[in-house]
Amino acid sequence: MIFEELLRVLACPRCKEPLSLDEAGLASGEGGAETSGSGTLSCAGCALAYPIRDGVAELLAGEASPWVKSGY
Repeated sequence: MIFEELLRVLACPRCKEPLSLDEAGLASGEGGAETSGSGTLSCAGCALAYPIRDGVAELLAGEASPWVKSGY
């Protein structure tokens, strides 16, 4: 799947750690493919969350907000 391959190579623009997708941002597209229209890409390295708006990840440090890992 294209999005999964892209997620494997995306890195935080600030600290270069891998990003993880907020599951709430996933929706099922045509043909069962997963697409993301909104949500966040989170970095555990520097605790920032980058928004996904209209399917476009805003990977700019100025667009990031503090990320609090849920479940803790």
